Amino acid sequence: MKAAPAQSMPPFRQNLQNWLRQAAGAAAVEITGLMPLSGGAIQENWLIDCRFDGGQKPGRQRLVMRCDAPAKIASSLSRAREFKVLRAVHCAGVMVPEPLWLCEDEGIIGRAFYIMSHVEGIALASRIVKDESLGGDRQAMAARLAGELARIHSLRPPIAGLEFLVPPVGHPAHEAVAVMRQHLDDMDEQRPALEWGLRWAELHVPRQFELTLVHQDFRTGNYLVSARGLAAILDWEFAGWGDPMSDLGWFCAKCWRFARPDLEAGGITSRRSFYEHYEAASGRSIDHAAVAFWEVMAHVRWAVIALQQCHRHLSGTEPSLELALIGRLLPDLELSIVELSAPTQWKPR
Repeated sequence: MKAAPAQSMPPFRQNLQNWLRQAAGAAAVEITGLMPLSGGAIQENWLIDCRFDGGQKPGRQRLVMRCDAPAKIASSLSRAREFKVLRAVHCAGVMVPEPLWLCEDEGIIGRAFYIMSHVEGIALASRIVKDESLGGDRQAMAARLAGELARIHSLRPPIAGLEFLVPPVGHPAHEAVAVMRQHLDDMDEQRPALEWGLRWAELHVPRQFELTLVHQDFRTGNYLVSARGLAAILDWEFAGWGDPMSDLGWFCAKCWRFARPDLEAGGITSRRSFYEHYEAASGRSIDHAAVAFWEVMAHVRWAVIALQQCHRHLSGTEPSLELALIGRLLPDLELSIVELSAPTQWKPR
């Protein structure tokens, strides 16, 4: 990737350059390239090519700056909190970009941000599921993904530095339903299929649950792959304490299989195969009924997020064709909710 010419760089380049020098303890920093990366509908990511004179990262470096988008999603963590989660999972050995420095001073670029290492790879889900040369052997990649998920789920509260992640009171499913219903109420949206799904969920809460760290957006499109295999797990803005079965339900949900609906685990492999890899890595047995519950909730939650994204466009806060098109996903998501939650036989009143 070629560096952008200096004259085309954003006006905050000099401020960022000075801040990086201080954060890294370097004698000087020169930014030679600064450009937004594609993807990331909720947050913004910028690629930074730079050279450090001394300090923690001497020499030429390629970094990523992650910052708030102009409009926010209510359930998303702040950049400061996401940075702390990223640091915690990095310390636990989860395959993530190395978190480097956090800046909460909005005067530097106009928003809070943090800096992490750049990892080479591809995250575009539609390309990953179609091009089986990406990520190498698919069973090996599925095993690695299941292993990373198991490592995430090995973290339990409390963890020093993550006190802001408040564990749910009682069953995580009850809180998930209440949060989704509140988001719908806040948007004053009348969506009968979503109300149906939420009511179904209230009546089918799994009996058992564990409480671990959950990624809450663990899916194809939120990890990087290269020709050699899995490169990094991305996008920790929704992480929190919850039932590990919820991450499995999200990963296997129909809405995240893209062009490979036949491969129920993320469009990558079969559900059975992924379950076996996860059980081997975690030592935990899959609760099939719980995963089925969380798959329904995955479609409800994605539908609510799609509405929130569309509202960012419709409100005028962040005009975007991409955000507008996300809102067009609602009919398919609502159909999936009804299909997944339908009784085996409809009974006339």
